[in-house]
Amino acid sequence: MTSLTAKDKEVVKAFWAKVGGSAAELGSDALARLLVVYPQTKTYFSHWKDLSPGSAPVKKHGATIMNGVSDAVGKIDDLTGGLLSLSELHAFTLRVDPANFKIFAHNILVVLAINFPDDFTPSVHVAMDKFLAALARALAEKYR
Repeated sequence: MTSLTAKDKEVVKAFWAKVGGSAAELGSDALARLLVVYPQTKTYFSHWKDLSPGSAPVKKHGATIMNGVSDAVGKIDDLTGGLLSLSELHAFTLRVDPANFKIFAHNILVVLAINFPDDFTPSVHVAMDKFLAALARALAEKYR
């Protein structure tokens, strides 16, 4: 487990300042990709009538997820404490398998790289990967 350095945190905050305004679209793309590439994740959304990319529920929930990522960027110094209520929600109410947080983090990275190829440098890639891994660990906190 690699922790976020002060430099990583600076890189994440600077990158997110550039891309965060597109959070809703990025979230929709990342969630759509997750549902297509990892179809087993559809079980968590079986109550939706339409799971296709671009559908209203995928857009709405993708935006919700990425707004949570934006919130996490602001809580980067204490992800576990800052995301405790989300961890409880996912563990006790939604009962999401925490392995899915890592899968979704991967999809976020792919979408960021596709949409921001000039800004998604190797150093940004490393910092965002470490941040999203830390975010996934924070969300899995209540599973322990």
